Amino acid sequence: MSATARVPQGERTRAMRARLLEATVDLLVEKGFSGTSTTLVSERAGVSRGAQLHHFPTKNALVVAAVEHLTEIRGSDLERAAAALPDGEDRTVAVLEMLGDHFSSPVFTAALELWVAARTDPALLEAVAPLEQRVGRETHRLTVELLGVDESRPGARELVQATLDLVRGLGLANTLGDDTRRRRRILAQWAVTLDAALDAAPATKKAAATKKKETTS
Repeated sequence: MSATARVPQGERTRAMRARLLEATVDLLVEKGFSGTSTTLVSERAGVSRGAQLHHFPTKNALVVAAVEHLTEIRGSDLERAAAALPDGEDRTVAVLEMLGDHFSSPVFTAALELWVAARTDPALLEAVAPLEQRVGRETHRLTVELLGVDESRPGARELVQATLDLVRGLGLANTLGDDTRRRRRILAQWAVTLDAALDAAPATKKAAATKKKETTS
């Protein structure tokens, strides 16, 4: 019996595919869509060209898989950041800064490269559009939940959508240079505006008030 345990083939294949997808995302950020090639991806991932072509025979096949990979990363990144948010009166600005940081992150830059490429590539658009819609729905749901927004109130849903459009736009501006200080000033002011418009207490206070009402009924 060998002293070194043999890694099962399925596990090796999953690890190799993960390296290829991570390399694709990294190259999208560094070189853009046009500068990302299957040759560069295989070199960055440390995978032979033959093995890479076996799993992803074309650039589009590789990029489509990377889109799905990016969708998972973006979702898990947001959920992890949301779990670390503080409670209390500063919650709204903390939520907005969390969203602002997410939409200024490398994974958003990679996604943005795919949006631009998909505009003139029908096959890529077919893959990107539904996944981006899924990310949009999940981000909207998470924002509503974190801010404790009652979307049955007139205008509340539109304010959440405007918030997400704002942080996406700020993320786009950040691709041209570090825009962190300006972004934080804008989001701090928007938090004040948002709280006033929604007449929103922090989500934790709302939950506590609801619980108290149920207890005393």
